[in-house]
Amino acid sequence: MTDYRLYIDGEFCEASDGGRFDSVNPANGQVWATAPAATEADVDRAVVAARRALTGGDWATMSATNRGRLLFELADRVAGRASHLGEIETRDTGKLAVETRGQSAYVADYYRYYAGLADKIQGDTLPIDKPDLHVFTIREPVGVVAAIVPWNAEMFLTATKVGPALAAGNTVVIKASEEAPAPLLEFADVVHEVGFPPGVINLITGFGEPCGRALTSHPLVSRVAFTGGVETARRVVENTAQNFAHLSLELGGKSPILIFNDADLEGAVNGAVAGNFGASGQSCVAGSRVFVQAGIHDEFLEMLIGRAEAIRIGDPLHEDTQMGPLATEAQRDRIEAVVAESREQGATVHTGGKRPEGFDTGWYFEPTVLGCDSQSIRSTQVELFGPVMSVLTFKSEEEAVAMANDSVFGLGAGVFTTDVGRAHRVAKAVRSGIVWVNTYRAISPVAPFGGFGQSGHGREAGIDTIYDYTRTKTVWINTSEDPMANPFVMR
Repeated sequence: MTDYRLYIDGEFCEASDGGRFDSVNPANGQVWATAPAATEADVDRAVVAARRALTGGDWATMSATNRGRLLFELADRVAGRASHLGEIETRDTGKLAVETRGQSAYVADYYRYYAGLADKIQGDTLPIDKPDLHVFTIREPVGVVAAIVPWNAEMFLTATKVGPALAAGNTVVIKASEEAPAPLLEFADVVHEVGFPPGVINLITGFGEPCGRALTSHPLVSRVAFTGGVETARRVVENTAQNFAHLSLELGGKSPILIFNDADLEGAVNGAVAGNFGASGQSCVAGSRVFVQAGIHDEFLEMLIGRAEAIRIGDPLHEDTQMGPLATEAQRDRIEAVVAESREQGATVHTGGKRPEGFDTGWYFEPTVLGCDSQSIRSTQVELFGPVMSVLTFKSEEEAVAMANDSVFGLGAGVFTTDVGRAHRVAKAVRSGIVWVNTYRAISPVAPFGGFGQSGHGREAGIDTIYDYTRTKTVWINTSEDPMANPFVMR
């Protein structure tokens, strides 16, 4: 049993009231760790520490170049600890170790990317339309950043927030998900080893009430970067009405994958499998609505079913496992209920749809392919966060685009075609923040990530994101030797 602690103001500590909660290994349903349940007092202590570091001390006076050096050091240490961090994430979330270890290593590149940008945040000299005035802008850190991170990609989604925030000179308070807090609390050890000034990075765990509410509404918090579900996001928006914090939301999705008659079938099947069964479908960009043109529908479906039934389900720590458990029992139960409802509405279960045999412990669910004749069926409407794909048929390009856009979400989309013109047309027409053509679920620190509609607003990753963690200050300097003119007339 591992008992983790909060990390506040450069020190490891317990919750102020001693409160703790269990973390369960989804592969076997057993408690393997505990974490502190941060109180409102703990949140205040973390935010005050972050504010103190922002306005005074070493961080406040540190050059941008030296901030970058600390981020480079953080990147190196994360890369060096990637295997361990990945294993912890697997134990806490059920994600495949082969993915979590690789992703932890790749996360280092996000910190390196923003480390390199730290001393390249520049203002402008303005060609002002008035004589004897020199006017320029500078970019300053926005302030204390509250980073709310979900359980399904903790190391990655922490890096997309912490990297640009620190590069721009902010300080951060990170709240880990109560569903799987261990990876970020392990990350606290890495942060501590790097030697950031106390208060620059704080890591807390706890529940939405009081921890999440107190953090996102705290008067000293200037920016909230949230990744999570739509309903939680609504509460976060309400909370930020108290402090008028800048807000970015990276929410869920119901991403479409459009497969045309001329697509490479093997590549299209691989894309559908990656988009639905990778990470057990527990991805905000899961391509759970698969639209297949009529001419190849039957052949595609046959290949897809064969691939789904061949997926090796098992212990996520084993190297040969291709799909592990779901993160929580409640999540599995919800997926079972939606599949049952969809079947009652007319969906055909081509394969899967139940718990796999031989897995009496843990939260496992079979890779599931549903045939749906319309998007009135429940499985085509809700974000499931599990290995369930809904397959529908279309005839024309126009119909495919209309079906893809028939959703309140707009995060990711996939297009499989060998027609370059169609690829460009459809990529432009689909209402989505990310479009993958002849691939799926690819990421990079260079590429912005975010969605439209109820998939949120704002972007993570990419060069522009760093500016979202700054505010612009305009400086006017009177260069004339003469006194200021008539004070009662605006210049």
